[in-house]
Amino acid sequence: MTVRYDTSSEPARRRLALWQDIVCDVFVELDCKSDLADFHGSVAQSKFGEMSLTRVDSSRQRVFRTRSRIARAREDYLLFAFGVHGVGGVVQDGRETLIRPGAFAFYDTTRPYELSFDADFAQTILQIPRKTALARLGAVEDMTAMAFAADQPLHRLASDFITGLSQVIESVEASVAERLSTQALDLIALAIAPSAARPHGSTYSSALLYRLKSHIHVHLADPDLSLSGTAAALGMSSRHVNNLLAARDQSFGRYVLARRLDQCHRNLADPSLAHRQISEIAFAWGFNDQSHFSRAFKDRFGLSPRDYRSSVKG
Repeated sequence: MTVRYDTSSEPARRRLALWQDIVCDVFVELDCKSDLADFHGSVAQSKFGEMSLTRVDSSRQRVFRTRSRIARAREDYLLFAFGVHGVGGVVQDGRETLIRPGAFAFYDTTRPYELSFDADFAQTILQIPRKTALARLGAVEDMTAMAFAADQPLHRLASDFITGLSQVIESVEASVAERLSTQALDLIALAIAPSAARPHGSTYSSALLYRLKSHIHVHLADPDLSLSGTAAALGMSSRHVNNLLAARDQSFGRYVLARRLDQCHRNLADPSLAHRQISEIAFAWGFNDQSHFSRAFKDRFGLSPRDYRSSVKG
C-alpha cells in the first residue's frame, strides 16, 4: 500500500506548515525551513518488509534533525537518499557531501544532521530500521554524509535498483516485497564495501569487517565455507578474522551459523517457497546435517523449523 501526500491542494500560506507535518509523519521528527511564498512538496511512501521507500519531490528548503527532535524519537533509522534530479546537500558527523542524480548517501537519525536543497529536487529515500541496517552493514559511523558517486558501477547499480524498485513496489505481492527488501540491503552492502575497503586511521578495522562480512554473505550457501578459506581469500590470517569478530562478541562459526539461520527463517516464512522441504531449504543455505540445523534453529528462534513454518501459515 502506498501513502501519498501533496501540498498542492492547500492555500500557499499553509503549504510549508503542512509540509513540516508531512515530513515528520513520513520520516522522523524534523524541522523544515524555506523562504518561498509558493512552496510545494509531495511524497509517496510504500512499505515493504521492515523498510519503506519514499519518493520526494519538493521546492528548495533546509531540513534539520536536532537533538531535541532526536530525544522525542520512537524509532531509529538509517536513511539512504538516492538522487533523481536536482542536487541535495547532507551534513552529519562533521562531514558534508552533495547527492547528485544517480548518486546516494546516507544519514543516521540517532545524531543531528542537516539537509539542504537550493532548487527543486527529487530523491528516493530508503528508510531502514537502524538495528536491521547495522546487523548487515556493521558500524557505519565513518560513512555517513559520504557520497557514493554515480560513476562507480556498483554505486550506480544500487541507485538504479532502488529508484526502479520505488516505481513498482506498490504493485508487488507482500511475499515478494519481503524478499526484495533483503536484496535491496544486500546490494547496498556490496556497493559500499569497496569504499569501506579504502580506510583511514581508526576506520581500518571497520573496513576489514565490511570486507569479511560481504565475503561471508556471498558464500553463505557454500557448505565448504570455512575460517581458513575465508582468511586466505581476504589475505588475512585466521586469527585476524576471528579477532575482528571477537571485538563484537562473535566468532566466525557463530556469525556464519546466525546468518544461515536468518536466511532459513525468512525462507520458511515465504509462501512462495511453501512447496520446498525444510531439509531442502536448510541444505540450500549451507547446512549439511538436518538434526544440527533443527537444534540450532530452535535454540535461536524458540520453535522447531516445522513448528515455525506451521505458525506462520496459520
